[in-house]
Amino acid sequence: MSRFRVSDDEAEVFRADLEAARATLAARPGFVSAQIGRNLDEPELWVLTTTWENVGAYRRALSSYDVKLGAVPLLSRALDEPSAYEPVEPGTSLNVDRARSLG
Repeated sequence: MSRFRVSDDEAEVFRADLEAARATLAARPGFVSAQIGRNLDEPELWVLTTTWENVGAYRRALSSYDVKLGAVPLLSRALDEPSAYEPVEPGTSLNVDRARSLG
């Protein structure tokens, strides 16, 4: 989830750029879906919500050449806050806040 603050005078261009970034991300392996939203109470707030098969697919997508050219410049405008979330559903195990072994 990436949130953006965009002035009214740049909203039309921003929307087109955001749609292009979404299309670039959608072409990557592991992509499931994406939605663009605009806040009803504060229309200068926008959000791009993407869903991936797993966090690895998300991170690999962000490091791909096509995404670095076609989406990262726009994504770099996102508000500086955590952007990766996991679904919280009844009966599921959640990610644990501790270091993981690489081996």
